[in-house]
Amino acid sequence: MTKQLRAAVIGVGYLGRFHAQKYAALATTGSGVALTGVLDAHPETARRVAEELGVKAYGGIEELLGDGIDLVSVASTTESHHAVARACLAAGAHVLAEKPITVTVAEADELIALAEAKQLVLQVGHLERFNPAWLAVRDKIKRPVFIEAHRMAPFKPRGIDVSVVLDLMIHDLDLILPLVASPVADLRASGVSVLTDGVDIANARIEFANGCVANLTASRTSTASLRRLRVFQHHEYISVDFGERRIGISKKREALIEGEPPIDTESFQQPPGDALMTEILAFVEAVRSGGKPVVSGREGRDALAIALDVDRMIAQRHAAFP
Repeated sequence: MTKQLRAAVIGVGYLGRFHAQKYAALATTGSGVALTGVLDAHPETARRVAEELGVKAYGGIEELLGDGIDLVSVASTTESHHAVARACLAAGAHVLAEKPITVTVAEADELIALAEAKQLVLQVGHLERFNPAWLAVRDKIKRPVFIEAHRMAPFKPRGIDVSVVLDLMIHDLDLILPLVASPVADLRASGVSVLTDGVDIANARIEFANGCVANLTASRTSTASLRRLRVFQHHEYISVDFGERRIGISKKREALIEGEPPIDTESFQQPPGDALMTEILAFVEAVRSGGKPVVSGREGRDALAIALDVDRMIAQRHAAFP
């Protein structure tokens, strides 16, 4: 008989509330997962979400971890990720930590080591890995030579506790690092502040040791949302629109026809999906099987490391050209 897994969510603001709703929905599907309760730095927020879902509002992390919790989504503030996830792992609970995994690489390394020592799953919430369009094309990308990404969003007060690099660009860093699978050889970045005291628009050019180049742009001052990635590889070009779930694949035509473009192009759109539910189901499956999660703690750490390098380079440019 499959063991019933007891789940909890720590941090039930905008995103954490969605996590809690997904776990609560799983309880009605016979999945063997039950949402036990929620915890938030603002007790009233925890009470409101708990009442909505018919679960417990915990008064503190000690009470939560003392309630036999098997797995936890950590969706609290980025600054609290390290302390909260460390407490959960130390108590024997598997952790799905929202991105970025932590504030520093050293904090991420500590969580990774703790999870490995206790043989627990540490998954990082890079949601685009579960976008239906990405799931449809991921295996078609073999040896990219050039990657271009644009991630634009209208300004929202939520999320400005971190730079646009850690808020938005880190999604594309997480996507491209496993694709390229090569060390960074050169990194150049620039960025500007527009609406906040932090960096609101950023661009990074990354050259990898295998020769692949990635050009990434992120903005949180746009009038419309845009999440698009383009990948060029030998005789092929793949475009992914994450928002529209639209995919375009262009290939060099083997038999050239005079007067016509030397490429064949097909495009298709994936049906809507529930990326967050897919992510949580993958987390639960990793917990049950003891296998590697789709986005491991180490992959979350690697994306964080380069994001921080981008931020540092931008800061250095600002210091040189105030």
